[in-house]
Amino acid sequence: MKGIQGPFWHLVKLAWPLKNWIALAVLLGVITIGSGIGLMATSAYLISEAALHPSIAALGVAIVGVRFFGIARGIFRYLERYVSHHVTFRLLSQLRTWFYRAIEPLAPARLMALRAGHITDFSSGDLLSRIVSDIETLQNFYVRVLAPPIVAAIIGCAMWFFLGAYHLSFAITLLTFFLLAGVGVPLLTHLLSRKIGQQIIAVRAQLNLQLVEGIQGMADIVAFGRESDQLERVRKLNGRLVRLQARMAQINGLQNSLGNLLMQLSCWTMLIVAIPLVHSGQLNGVSLALLILAAMASFEAVLPLPGAFQHLGSSLAAARRLFEIVDAQPAVLDNEAPSPITKRHDIEVKDLRFRYSNDEPYALDGISFTLSQGGSIAIVGPSGAGKSTIANLFLRFWEYQEGQILLGGQPLRNYQQQDIHNLMSVVAQDTHLFNTTIRENLLIAKSQASDEELEQAARQAQIHDFIQSLPQGYNTQIGEQGLSLSGGERQRIAIARAILKDAPILILDEATANLDALTEQGVLQMIRALMKGRTTLMITHRLVGLEMADEILVLRDGKIRERGSHYELLQLEGFYWKMVQQQALAIL
Repeated sequence: MKGIQGPFWHLVKLAWPLKNWIALAVLLGVITIGSGIGLMATSAYLISEAALHPSIAALGVAIVGVRFFGIARGIFRYLERYVSHHVTFRLLSQLRTWFYRAIEPLAPARLMALRAGHITDFSSGDLLSRIVSDIETLQNFYVRVLAPPIVAAIIGCAMWFFLGAYHLSFAITLLTFFLLAGVGVPLLTHLLSRKIGQQIIAVRAQLNLQLVEGIQGMADIVAFGRESDQLERVRKLNGRLVRLQARMAQINGLQNSLGNLLMQLSCWTMLIVAIPLVHSGQLNGVSLALLILAAMASFEAVLPLPGAFQHLGSSLAAARRLFEIVDAQPAVLDNEAPSPITKRHDIEVKDLRFRYSNDEPYALDGISFTLSQGGSIAIVGPSGAGKSTIANLFLRFWEYQEGQILLGGQPLRNYQQQDIHNLMSVVAQDTHLFNTTIRENLLIAKSQASDEELEQAARQAQIHDFIQSLPQGYNTQIGEQGLSLSGGERQRIAIARAILKDAPILILDEATANLDALTEQGVLQMIRALMKGRTTLMITHRLVGLEMADEILVLRDGKIRERGSHYELLQLEGFYWKMVQQQALAIL
């Protein structure tokens, strides 16, 4: 039970803001079933009483009752469905927003740790499965798990007093079968379907993962002739999912059969109990059909409960997968105090040491340098030297363990993350372009930018003429990851973003990587213009255009091995000089 209580009460807590709507849905459910019971009871009484040929006046109340309950049941059923689905859709909307809001502070540090940690197969495909499929599964929890037991409990109490008013044996009989159908069958269903529900969630996640990764890597799969292997993996997972769903359907059929069987047995048992009471005169014979049909109608409240518990396992499994991500602590926690006010944008790094986990070596070991306001520093070195780690620490994606980073003379930890991001623009090697228009991609940098500001930034990035040549100009769709654009065009859009944001600190993280030499020179020319008046950190393994940097730091194994200007380092003929020579030979 402990494994159920945690996610269960967590889900209830998430639904609590809509408690009034849920209460209304429960009330409407009770009234709907109550109207059904009233319809069956008054109909039975009307037919039984009519068999005795009374006057029409004696049947007037029953006739009105049948009409009232018949109309009321239809109206309240509609209202109950409307409100319950309204609640469900609002909850699903809130859950998606809640989950996205929860994972946003986890990116990128904690999400990378989860990929490398205890969550197996964690990837973008798995994360997508959690956002879409797992949250969609939770609609069963709110529609079929949370409300029906409350409705059944209220109807059960009402029927206890109603039947008990005629004779206690009727109330006891109905309560016995009510508990068997409302508690016994659901528990049996839950025990039979718990593991299957969890397996369905896991297999569905694996299938989604294979489909997403298969589509993303389709070019490589086709190039290496592994289409049949990928298809076979998808076919096996799909077959396993279908078999699990078939077993779940069998359990669904079993619980429906047991529920109907117990409903019929309760009616027969009540009939057996009632016959002696009718013979002895303790019960009016006209009331016999009324009681039996009212009891039968009341089972409408408990028949959904086995289905609710059948879905409980999959709902809790989906919830655990969500909470597994959400409950992770962010790598960086903001101070409650507001960020310090400073007009300086210089950066000073003192004896900085950082590693990604306690069992790994230091990615940065004793780094110290000063980046003056409006100045520029280039950090170079081989892959894995720790270059991009410095940029990630500046952006507070990770928290450093030792040393200090000062921004404007204030410790970086004293700033709110959002304030740091507002002060910095990043032009990265793999700038993410969204599957939307060029305009929307530019507006990410400044959502309220006017058309004139967009065009001015694009002109400075030398991309305006190209955009205007497109059929729809700035409203042209660029596809997923901007794949309809060339590498140089994507980088120019990234530079236009940085220009539009107009932040005082600029981080260039491999901004010209993967570009041909001609395109690279054009992008470098724009970067030179972009750097003017901005505190700039350049990170690269390509030793091109570094003469524009005030100082170059040569990083190797997390330590600064050399430092100086481009020409000073060449004269040293050290590691930097060797890197330049190797790059020149590679070009030849």
